[in-house]
Amino acid sequence: MTLPTPSIEYFLLCPTLIVFGVAVVGVLAEAFLPRRIRYGAQVTLALAGLVAAFLATVEVAESIPASGRATVLGAMAVDRTTLYLQGTVLLVAVLAVIFIAERTQAKAESKVAAGVGVARPAGLDSFTPQASAIPGSDAERDAERAGAAQTELFPLLMLSVGGMMVFPASNDLLTMFVALEVLSLPLYLMCGLARHRRLLSQEAAMKYFLLGAFSSAFFLYGVALLYGATGTLLLTGIRDALAAHGDTSMALVGVALLAVGLLFKVGAVPFHSWIPDVYQGAPTPITGFMAAATKVSAFGALLRVVYVALPPLHDQWRPVLWTISILTMAVGTITAVNQTDVKRMLAYSSVAHVGFILTGVIADNQAGLSSTLFYLLAYSFSTVGAFAIVGLIRDADGVEDATLAHWAGLGQRSPIVGVMFSMFLLAFAGIPLTSGFVSKLAVFKAAAQGGAAPLVIVGVVASGIAA
Repeated sequence: MTLPTPSIEYFLLCPTLIVFGVAVVGVLAEAFLPRRIRYGAQVTLALAGLVAAFLATVEVAESIPASGRATVLGAMAVDRTTLYLQGTVLLVAVLAVIFIAERTQAKAESKVAAGVGVARPAGLDSFTPQASAIPGSDAERDAERAGAAQTELFPLLMLSVGGMMVFPASNDLLTMFVALEVLSLPLYLMCGLARHRRLLSQEAAMKYFLLGAFSSAFFLYGVALLYGATGTLLLTGIRDALAAHGDTSMALVGVALLAVGLLFKVGAVPFHSWIPDVYQGAPTPITGFMAAATKVSAFGALLRVVYVALPPLHDQWRPVLWTISILTMAVGTITAVNQTDVKRMLAYSSVAHVGFILTGVIADNQAGLSSTLFYLLAYSFSTVGAFAIVGLIRDADGVEDATLAHWAGLGQRSPIVGVMFSMFLLAFAGIPLTSGFVSKLAVFKAAAQGGAAPLVIVGVVASGIAA
C-alpha cells in the first residue's frame, strides 16, 4: 500500500512560516546572543519578520483565485478572507511590538532618600525584569537595578501571532485546536509579567490559564462529538455529512461545546468573566495586543465554522447566537459605564463590541461577512491606540495609573493626549464621522437585511447607552 504524498504549497503558507521562523530564530537569539545586544536584535528581528510576513500576505492575495485554495491535505484554506484577517493580525502585531519595546528613563531603585541618583533605562518598562523572581524579593530588586529586560517576550509574541494566523485559516477542527493552543499559551505567560502590581498580574495570568484550559477542553470534546457524528474533521466534510444525515442530535451537542471554546476566546457573555480581570492585571501592551489581535483571529475561526461547516444547522445555531449577542451587548455596555478603572472600562467595552460584531455574523450573508471584517479592522486599531494612551498615564513615581480619579483634568495637563483618547472613545461609542460609526452602521445594515431587525434595535439602544 502506498500513502499519498501530502500536498504542501509553501507559497500559500509563507506568511505564517515567516512568523514561526522568526519566532524560532528569536529563541536561538535568547540562547546565544550576549545580553547587551538582545534587546535591539529582538526588536529588529520581530519588526522585520512581521513586515516581511505582511508583504508576503499581500503577494499571496494577489496570486490566488477569488475562491481560494486548500493546502496541507485540506487542513488549511487560504482565501481572500483568511489573508485579510492575517494581514490585520500582522498590522496589530507591528503596533504591539513597538508598544512592548518602550524604554523609558526611570529613576533607579538604588537612588538615595535625598534624591541623589542617576536616570537609567528601565528596560521594557511595562514588564518585570525577572519573571522567575518572587514579587518584592531581593532578586527582583537586583534585576531592576541592573536594568534587565524580558527580551523573551518577542519570540513569545511571534509564536502567538503565528497561532493567530493559522486559527482563521484552519479548514479542519484538529488544526483549529492546535492553532488555538499555540496562540493561547504564550498569552497566558505574557499576562503574568507586569512590572508593577505583580501579584495582580500573576492572578490574572492564572485565571486566564485555568479558564482557558477549561474552554479548550470543551472545544476538544465538541470536536470529538462532531467527528463521531459526521466521520470527518474537515469543515466541508462536516457540512456535507450534516446535510445528508437526518439525525443531528449528537452534532448539535458537539457544535454547542465547540462554540463554548470559540465564544470564550472572543469574550461573549456568559463566557466573559475573565476579561476584566485579565485586561486589568496584564501588562498594558499585552492587553492591547490581546484585545485586538485575539478577537480578529477568533472571530475569523468562528466565521469559518459557521459559514463553512454549519449551513445545514442554520435554524439551530442562529437563535442561540441571537440570545448571546443581545446579552453581550447589554451586559458589556451597562457594566462599562459603572467602572472606576480605565482598563476595566475598556474591557467591558470590548465585551459590548463582541455583541455588535456578532450581529454581523448572525446576518449570515455576504454583507454580514464584509461588515464583520471591516468592524474587526476598525476596532483593532482603535483598541491598540486606546491602550497605548492608557500606558502613557503615570503617577508621580512613574507607575501606570488607570484609576479614573487620576485621569481627572487630563485635557488640561496633556491636551493632545486627552483629545486622542477622546477620539478613541467616540469611535467606540459609534459617534458619526468615526470609524466606529461606519462599522456599526455596516453590521446593523447587514443584520437588518438578514432578517435580524430586532437585534439591530437592541444594538442601537446599547450604542446610545455607551455614548
